[in-house]
Amino acid sequence: MPYYDDIADRSRTPALRFVTRIHRMRMLGTLLCAVPIASVLHETGASAWTWAALLFNALVWPQIAWLLARRARDPAAVEYRSLVVDAAAGGVWIAVMGINLLPSAILLTVLSADRFAAGGWRLLSRALPALLAGFLLVWLLLGRPFAPDTSLRTVFACLPLMFGYQFALSVVTWRLGRTIARQNRELERATRTDAASDLPNRRHFDARAAHAFKLFQRSGRRAALLLIDIDQFKTTNDRYGHGMGDVVLRRVGDVLRDVATGDDVPARFGGDEFALLLTSADRELAIVIAERVRIGVSTLTFEAEPGLTCTVSVGLAETRSGHATLADWIRDADAALYRAKAAGRDRVEIG
Repeated sequence: MPYYDDIADRSRTPALRFVTRIHRMRMLGTLLCAVPIASVLHETGASAWTWAALLFNALVWPQIAWLLARRARDPAAVEYRSLVVDAAAGGVWIAVMGINLLPSAILLTVLSADRFAAGGWRLLSRALPALLAGFLLVWLLLGRPFAPDTSLRTVFACLPLMFGYQFALSVVTWRLGRTIARQNRELERATRTDAASDLPNRRHFDARAAHAFKLFQRSGRRAALLLIDIDQFKTTNDRYGHGMGDVVLRRVGDVLRDVATGDDVPARFGGDEFALLLTSADRELAIVIAERVRIGVSTLTFEAEPGLTCTVSVGLAETRSGHATLADWIRDADAALYRAKAAGRDRVEIG
């Protein structure tokens, strides 16, 4: 049961963030809405009960809605219901004000925009009927009051709501947009990154290699491909454990990252195999870089396992006119890698 409780808690987290965000906006909104409503109530000589209801709506109701949502099994669903209640309350106050034109219009606009921002058309389609129902019920009970004229004092009382709340809503929307953009970047990085080595994965590498191959076909720009295989990696896993094997993968990835320059692309090719795309290198430079990779890996030391050593075999292939497709280029590098392993490992072979 604790495992499933943990899953439930994690699933509640985004909903609770939504509840908290709405709670802050509700506290601000109800306070700002209360200012022009209070101005109208003062002008019409409202009863003490009406003033008490306004104070309850402005100060107490936001806290009740927040507690109800936080304690619910489905916080978002409860919060959406509370947003509909807010709309109904807005309709009530429009009726109480006798449809005083400016505060009523602003209240209707704010409630509609806020509901749409929180839940789109679906929430708005629930909120507007609730607002209308709240208005009609109270308006009829009060004898259909109608006093549309707005005094200068009430006009000034509307200004904080007109500008302050809309600005706050814009800030929230802007922050949400930044959060979504950041999450999209993180998601994009996750889809092209290998978690074990923190290098680009095979999918990303293939795309970059295909681009380099097309450049060679169009302009003759040379590129070279290194396929790198960790020697006896299964033995390392069996002797030192898979945890240490993961450390080896990361350290080999670090070597490739250090060797790569400019637009070069180091990548996890799969299993214990890596790749390094040299986007602008001739045969001689590629050989030098391949040897740097081989020597860099062979000199790695591991504090947790002082007796552990690591070597790699490297297959190298440069682009040439005989390659009709990217697969041909990769096949040459793979054949060179196979020869390096067959020849005793810890060496570079050229395809």
